[in-house]
Amino acid sequence: MRLAKLTTGGVTRTYCLLLFASMLLPLRVNAQCDESLWQHVYNPQRLIVKLRCVTVSGTIVDATHGKRKDGLRHEADGDTHGWLRVDPQFRNLLNAGNLSDQGGNLVFEVICKYRVAQEDAKAACSGFQSSVAIPPIGSCVKITGSYVQDAEHARWMELHPVTKIERCSSDNSISSAEVAR
Repeated sequence: MRLAKLTTGGVTRTYCLLLFASMLLPLRVNAQCDESLWQHVYNPQRLIVKLRCVTVSGTIVDATHGKRKDGLRHEADGDTHGWLRVDPQFRNLLNAGNLSDQGGNLVFEVICKYRVAQEDAKAACSGFQSSVAIPPIGSCVKITGSYVQDAEHARWMELHPVTKIERCSSDNSISSAEVAR
């Protein structure tokens, strides 16, 4: 990993260059992540932080195989478990766990979004509920959060915790039929 600084119009931005499969992929190191969210992450030691803050674009797809209208798993720890079909320039952010266990998608988790049912997770969300709005399945979005590897399960990659989700500037939403392909 290499950091590079680029100044344009008096604004200096820091970029992180990562080498994935012999391809350089520039990721903007986004200073707009809410670091205070980490105090509400349940069991944070299970997450290996690769990049503290990135923005990734793609399309929200159904992570429930049609079981929930919103397409999101409502985890017992209060978090969402959603899937982002990443745009082509971000495919190298996926690993074998994403391909084998997450339908080839990047997982995104908005923390403390739902009622916490898991007893040992209640303290993490105590007094906090996320206000991040999640657009419907098929929405073209840009998701900002920490890029991490889940050390449990199949060691897939995630955006967790998510700071914000924005619709793409020219919303290229696709229909549910197209998402299913």
